[in-house]
Amino acid sequence: MDFTLPEELTGLLARLDAFIEQEIEPLERRDDNIRFFDHRREDARTDWERGGLPDREWEALLGEARRRADAAGFYRYPFPKEYGGMDGTNLGMAVIREHLAARGLGLHCDLQNEHAIVGNNVALLLMLEYGTPEQRAEWVDDLAEGRRFFAFGITEPDHGSDATFMETTAVRDGDGWVIDGEKTWNTGVHAADHDLIFARTSGAPGDGTGITAFLVPTSAPGFEVQEYLWTFNMPTDHAHIKLTGVRVPDTAVFGGEGRGLQVVQHFFNENRIRQAASSLGAAQYCVDQSVAYAKERAPFGKPLASNQAIQFPLVELQTQCDMLRALIHKTAWQMDTGGPFSASKEVSMCNYWANRLCCEAADRAMQVHGGLGYSRHKPFEHIYRHHRRYRITEGAEEIQMRRVAGYMFGFMKQKAPKGVGE
Repeated sequence: MDFTLPEELTGLLARLDAFIEQEIEPLERRDDNIRFFDHRREDARTDWERGGLPDREWEALLGEARRRADAAGFYRYPFPKEYGGMDGTNLGMAVIREHLAARGLGLHCDLQNEHAIVGNNVALLLMLEYGTPEQRAEWVDDLAEGRRFFAFGITEPDHGSDATFMETTAVRDGDGWVIDGEKTWNTGVHAADHDLIFARTSGAPGDGTGITAFLVPTSAPGFEVQEYLWTFNMPTDHAHIKLTGVRVPDTAVFGGEGRGLQVVQHFFNENRIRQAASSLGAAQYCVDQSVAYAKERAPFGKPLASNQAIQFPLVELQTQCDMLRALIHKTAWQMDTGGPFSASKEVSMCNYWANRLCCEAADRAMQVHGGLGYSRHKPFEHIYRHHRRYRITEGAEEIQMRRVAGYMFGFMKQKAPKGVGE
């Protein structure tokens, strides 16, 4: 077995590093843009006068970084070549996202709102996979260029992990549909052109079929943002919305009537392995920074690094990082060779463990750095507060463990890789 990363991928990482140093870091330091990343970051990013929404200047700065990355040929790595991409792989995206996160907090990669100079445009990938020809003609160019996007309306106030029990309904009415219900943690609605709303159109609560996805304009009559929920890490773009008699045409159906759950699962699998890689990168950053600090800091006349109480917890974290990296690479490779549903068990393993590991690494980094680590002059508290959400929002870790148990004990079946049993 050869675990060597492809040469084209290692070459891309080197070019990315050079681009960051030549283009992105100077932009980060210009005009006090560093305020969005230093100890002032949470306050600078948050528009308290607009209810805690992301500050427009911050979002504009992120947009400028993405435009520069796109002009340099990096941003569209995972997109098909016909849309200016590189036909990037799941393995490539996992390696890139870990690499960027391991560089630390900065304009090159800010995981708080999934910003990175290599795009994780899941909406575009889903549109290419599930959109009708008419939907692709309308959306693909805009999604690729970043001119507009759609949010995801899955979670409900009374239903989170139990998505098949959602109470939002869509009822046929002539040549269209009428949607009623509520969604919460509807991220990005403040800037989204449409919201991909998942609603039950047939079947009973708990059924895996009968859920349909609809592309709903956020400007549609009856679509109302109730509030933006403040979180552990501000700013917030996580909305609670209500749909009251919202009418959409039949052309708004996305992915086929009654097949919305497949769209969700595809989105989750592709996003979870990439997010796991980002959490791994952030964890590795915390470990690396702690080791470096322990070598420099010398209380009582000797470096912290000479103390086993400092060494051993970091050794355990590094060991877990290395083992997790191997599993993430194997899982991403398996998804590339067998399809997005061929490694569902491993995706869940990677995701829940990476998110937990990142929180443990950030907590340990704070401890090693002492009072400075707890302050906002170091990014560890920010990393902890942000990545703590992923132990819930990417599918609670208990749900991920339940999925793994389902495969282990035979309650669930993993799809065979392409070509096996055909």
